[in-house]
Amino acid sequence: MKEVVFYYDFSSPYAYLGATQIERVAQEQGATVRWRPILVGALFNAIGTPNVPLDDFPAAKRSYMLRDLMHWAAHWRVQLRWPSRFPMRTVAPLRLALAVEAAGGDIAAVSHALFRAYWVDDRDIADPSVLRELGDLALIESPAVKDALRRNTDEAIAAGVCGVPSFKVREHLYWGQDRLELVSRTLGGWDPPA
Repeated sequence: MKEVVFYYDFSSPYAYLGATQIERVAQEQGATVRWRPILVGALFNAIGTPNVPLDDFPAAKRSYMLRDLMHWAAHWRVQLRWPSRFPMRTVAPLRLALAVEAAGGDIAAVSHALFRAYWVDDRDIADPSVLRELGDLALIESPAVKDALRRNTDEAIAAGVCGVPSFKVREHLYWGQDRLELVSRTLGGWDPPA
């Protein structure tokens, strides 16, 4: 079965946008999505990127990026609202997604709900009362769930991920929701040069 690995963190608006489209792209190519939440802050620390790259952008680039996000949201006809709390600490929501999966639940559904809560409804997804609506909070402290988040992050680093969203098809890695056409072509059999 064809597969795309989707590396994401709820803290990224581009990862949110990618999440709204990746299942459609995979389905069109007869592929499945392997959802891989990662701690993007740990990734950034490992590769030497600022924890909040937006903070280091000059004003013109920051302004463009915010317009670009709205353009992509309009293009795909999805809602997007810049949250009142940014950046967001996402360790607990990332663990919750993994805990839901470990308990046999649907990681895609809970991930969509967490993305929507933050990037559409402007909810504090680090707040335990918000997280309790989506899963059992007792599970996020389990060593197995903590290890799973570390493993996913280490896997992403080893794969060469430099940001989220990133998509891996076979040995090909694509960074950014604007690379989904390349993801689709690769799922369809295209083998781009390395």
